[in-house]
Amino acid sequence: MAETPRPERPPLRRDAELNRRRIIAAAHELFRERGLGVTLDDVARHAGVGVGTAYRRFANIEELIDAVFDDMIDTVEKLAQEALADPDPWHGLADSLEKVCELQAFDRGLRQVMLGTGRGPQRQGRVQQRVKPAVDILIARAKEQGTLREDVQPWDLPMIQLMVASVTEQTGHPELWRRYLHLILDGLRKRPDSSAPLVDVGFDEAVLAASLDSSAARQAPATEGGPGGPAGRTLGGAGRRDSGR
Repeated sequence: MAETPRPERPPLRRDAELNRRRIIAAAHELFRERGLGVTLDDVARHAGVGVGTAYRRFANIEELIDAVFDDMIDTVEKLAQEALADPDPWHGLADSLEKVCELQAFDRGLRQVMLGTGRGPQRQGRVQQRVKPAVDILIARAKEQGTLREDVQPWDLPMIQLMVASVTEQTGHPELWRRYLHLILDGLRKRPDSSAPLVDVGFDEAVLAASLDSSAARQAPATEGGPGGPAGRTLGGAGRRDSGR
């Protein structure tokens, strides 16, 4: 899915840019702890800025999620590039997958936004543009090395991330996910005795994108009433702008 280019923002004054970074940092903290079901009012309070200041920087919570998401993609893209520089293709692939799963382990917002909550198609499109090319190369290198089974597909990796993330989501245990990731990694290895082929269930990247989008619609945070109207200012509802303080 092609991503629609976003207009360039004009440069901000130093104080305005500092406020913008404070708002993004506060949002990342709240998203990590509580997921995406927070409002711009919540973020403004956590950042120590007026609600009006938050709305001058971000028209609604979706714009703020996009800014945090861009930071997340920067981190994931950096991990993928580091993996490509690893002389051992299998180690590069496995290590990068473990590091991404570690980022997700206690970051509810990252899990939700990376796996399709909200503007799933648009955000997945940005992941496709910036991260997928490196992932494709990582998988091809490991197959060429003879360490990754031939029937593994690039779309298997986000599904593995989803499975591993659910361990933390369901148990709250800080390190249990590592046990199951290592079990999965062991299953990804190519065996000299020719492992049984993976079951073909008619799944591909297009089906993955549609599935994540459908899941996002089902899991969208409950809306809030009050000053913002029925949708309040939660994910998916911009609500009204408050006056500054």
